[in-house]
Amino acid sequence: MTAETITAEASGTVRLGDLPVHRIGFGAMRLTGSAAFHLGTPRSRECSLSVLRRAVELGVNHIDTAAFYFSATRSANELINTALAPYADDLVIATKVGPFRDYHGEWGTSARPDQLRGHVEENLRQLGRDHLDLVYLRRMRQDSVAEHFGALAELRTAGLVRHLGISGVEPRHLTEALEIAPVVSVQNRYALDRPEPVDDEMLRLCGELGIAFVPFYAVAGAAGAHAAADTHDEEVRAIARAHGATPAQIRIAWTLHQGPHVLAIPGTGNPGHLTENVAAGALRLKADEMARLDVLHAGVRTGAS
Repeated sequence: MTAETITAEASGTVRLGDLPVHRIGFGAMRLTGSAAFHLGTPRSRECSLSVLRRAVELGVNHIDTAAFYFSATRSANELINTALAPYADDLVIATKVGPFRDYHGEWGTSARPDQLRGHVEENLRQLGRDHLDLVYLRRMRQDSVAEHFGALAELRTAGLVRHLGISGVEPRHLTEALEIAPVVSVQNRYALDRPEPVDDEMLRLCGELGIAFVPFYAVAGAAGAHAAADTHDEEVRAIARAHGATPAQIRIAWTLHQGPHVLAIPGTGNPGHLTENVAAGALRLKADEMARLDVLHAGVRTGAS
């Protein structure tokens, strides 16, 4: 499953609004270090640039990033701009706004609605774009997203943003947003070993409504923003052995098997892991394998062993 002849095209295609992308994309969070933000060991700049260029060579045409993806020495947006500009016509770059980190890397108060234009313009500047393909409003504990999403809808009307998404939400937030403007994708935390009823429901609801569902931390699972430990349930390891794959590839494949509207955006700064992640899009799990993994997913939630 690491054959370099396998490209992201093997994962299939889904549309983010009117923008077709392969279902295997690339998350930029770990370009800056071995873990997100300031939590890991800094990456080699040249290595990060080469990973981005190689991702595109392997057919990746969907990159997920944010202005707050930076460490003391690296900025994901700047790396993307340096490695890939001028951008290919079919490359879709998604970013998100709402959270804020100051120049010391400390998390600040999330943006007010009137501050979101500044967040969008910062992403535009860093990426060297005159518009953003897709912008997610990342909900930061606010009960209602209507005012914030409305502010982004105005920027969409102004031409700064092409499509809108929402992140970290519940069904009621999606209902709110859809009353204001089209939502092309939802980005929630979702992983084989970290089930949450709300996120399961969001995945199902997006499928019904024809909205893309883009899980984050699908490979990292419980590790989240920290460097993912190489620990996997024995069921995952057994299925991986049967396919000559890695456990991480099985996790990605399971994610994509949740529905044709589901995308994956595994992130890495390691060229070998990049190739493995892209190749995972060609994995086809058998019905009994999916059933075993689904039991594992449900069992974690109920506390079963």
